[in-house]
Amino acid sequence: MTAKLVFLFAGILVINQSMLAQVEGPGEDKTLSPYFYIPSEDQGNETLPLKSTSAEVNIAGVIADVTVTQEYKNEGKKPIEAIYVFPASIRAAVYSMVMTIGERVVMARIEEKGKARQDYEEAKNNGQSASLLEQERPNVFSMNVANIMPGDLIRVELKYTEALIPENGIYQFIYPTVVGPRYSSGDGLASAGEGWNANPYTHSGVKPLYVFDIYVRVNAGMPLKDLRCPSHQTVVAYTDRSTAAVDLAASEISGGNRDFILQYRLAGHQIETGVLTFQGEKENYFLAMIQPPDRVEPDMIPPREYIFIVDVSGSMYGFPIETSKKLMKDLIGGLKPSDRFNVILFAGGSATFAVRSVAATPEHVRSAISFIEKENGGGGTELLPALNTALSMKSEEGFSRTFIIATDGYVTVEKEALELVRTSLGEANFFAFGIGSGVNRYLIEGLAHAGQGEPFMVTGPEEAAATAERFREYVSSPVLTDITVTFDGFEAYDLAQESFPDIFSERPVILFGKYRGTPRGGIILTGSNGDGKVSKRIDLASARSDAANSGLMYLWARERIRQLDDLESLGYGTQEIESEVTRLGLEYNLLTSYTSFIAIDTESRNREGSGTTVRQPLPLPEGVSNYAVGGCMSGLGSKKHTRGDAAAAPPTTAREESLDETGNDVFPEKENITAPQFNGGQKALDTFIKANIVYPEKSRLNGVTGKVIAEFYVEADGSISGIQILYSLDSYTDAEVIRVIKLMAGKWKPGEAGGQPVKARVVLSGIEFRP
Repeated sequence: MTAKLVFLFAGILVINQSMLAQVEGPGEDKTLSPYFYIPSEDQGNETLPLKSTSAEVNIAGVIADVTVTQEYKNEGKKPIEAIYVFPASIRAAVYSMVMTIGERVVMARIEEKGKARQDYEEAKNNGQSASLLEQERPNVFSMNVANIMPGDLIRVELKYTEALIPENGIYQFIYPTVVGPRYSSGDGLASAGEGWNANPYTHSGVKPLYVFDIYVRVNAGMPLKDLRCPSHQTVVAYTDRSTAAVDLAASEISGGNRDFILQYRLAGHQIETGVLTFQGEKENYFLAMIQPPDRVEPDMIPPREYIFIVDVSGSMYGFPIETSKKLMKDLIGGLKPSDRFNVILFAGGSATFAVRSVAATPEHVRSAISFIEKENGGGGTELLPALNTALSMKSEEGFSRTFIIATDGYVTVEKEALELVRTSLGEANFFAFGIGSGVNRYLIEGLAHAGQGEPFMVTGPEEAAATAERFREYVSSPVLTDITVTFDGFEAYDLAQESFPDIFSERPVILFGKYRGTPRGGIILTGSNGDGKVSKRIDLASARSDAANSGLMYLWARERIRQLDDLESLGYGTQEIESEVTRLGLEYNLLTSYTSFIAIDTESRNREGSGTTVRQPLPLPEGVSNYAVGGCMSGLGSKKHTRGDAAAAPPTTAREESLDETGNDVFPEKENITAPQFNGGQKALDTFIKANIVYPEKSRLNGVTGKVIAEFYVEADGSISGIQILYSLDSYTDAEVIRVIKLMAGKWKPGEAGGQPVKARVVLSGIEFRP
């Protein structure tokens, strides 16, 4: 049986991840933070209800229509409720859900979110099988399936549509597969309604506990070129030059731990510009895709100042931070001597390379890269303080300012971050680099959108150089600024977009709207580039109206909702915006932050109305380490403390767990384990640390304060090995903690099991640095 240990860390109750039950009682929430799924012998098969998730994708021109099927099966002996959190594209317009139980098919209805939740709870208590689909974030959904009876197979099918926007001539379809663990700072900013974040995760490297599959049909309408899937092994079959079928290879049955990415070009590097229309029962809708004029090189590029904001938290440990380091080398190493720059590293705390931006001299560039190279990843993800630090830095007169952030985005404060960038950015631009195989695209794309910049995704070190070069091309010569759209003889109204940001890439402008009458005349896009005013016209004679374009009405509504979300984050008429988003969700049958899908079977099947709630364990995204879950524990990230609250903190606490010869956690059922003991006990350990720890001068000057958490092993002979920083402040404080731990060699009595010394893991918490 799994041991259950509870420890008090610096005034915050932290539960050993192995003790958290994977089968919860009704209504119970163990924590608002992610935790590890540890299977044990006393748990039944009902702990893994999700058996498979698959997607069937039809891409016609620039519109993708996706059907997602989730199959839940109760292989245990008692009724269960399954909870599954899963990702989606931030552009997805979810318009349908169907629940199938055996031969019974139940079509879901859209309802106001609170009403849908109430109906679901009533159905669950009445013993009826029911499904509830809620939007937790624009890219995070949660599925609740109630009263899955023993032996039941319940299939839930949902449909969504999205527009594909080519960039540099490349069309890209992305199917997100896993929600990475989210860090919550514990300061109340994102605590309300964040129960979706309380997920069990399997350990790093463990394959997903369900079957993953995807099938894509591409009908481009023009000859295809360079169709490839860089994320997964696939089998491609061409029907003709413009049509292909992409099937997941059999070896990828466990490929649900990284985003599925499909890319292709059209022959001749063409972009399918033009207008699509759909005539609805009440209103007509259009989508215009307008390719801007070719890029021009301005005669004079003003000197630039770059502020790099780099995530070095626990979720970045290992592969992601190595990718980020390579990216930073390529970005900073490519600066011109006339440029200026600064670097901010953030985890639980933050550290700044220089008080003010410095010239990009070879010496400064080498020093900055060394500053970044010392970080290994550890601690929480205090994004907002890092953004505040960057945005409040005094700008360099005569320099064009650009902010660049590199992160996986595993936080719960997306809206707060977007609002901060929108309201504090000034005349600068903000570029966001998503690092890893399953990043939080809502944050990455949202930051770029809020900062009128561009998002970039870097899934591995091999992509860093090319991505850095793309960035340099973008910021060197914007394609168009001061963009406006006008109509000539075309009666358009209710445009989903209020305004258009500057275009930094070879990406077409996408315009959603409604129209009256017969499509005629033209749409004119006007803007400025290095040569002055330019314009591009699309003749409506080329407009294609087709019943297959029915997804346009959902896409229009989804884009309109995104615009309203932007206004809401700025504090404009929050109640009015909520009312309008709710209205759009109900009218267009769309999943939104205020509307949900609910499907209820009429038959009461669980007469006793009892059962257990099961959270489906999620895999960690490929390449993400176990520290992502530890670093996401609420409140464990280091924060700046005053003398008052620091003084109130309890003494340093040691936590111990026995390990076997392979280094895996072991909790013997029959043998009592005696933990390692510091010579003289806990008080002596506290005294030793206080007497030896030194506040690094560079950390003090950078204002770095807070607590470091570290782990190490006490070997059976009493020696120390395997020192690791779990929750980091900066490289200097980390090095100081490691130095002091090394001084402890020979001062520990090893742990014992069955009367014999054993290797044991010790975690030291509350090692505090303050003035």
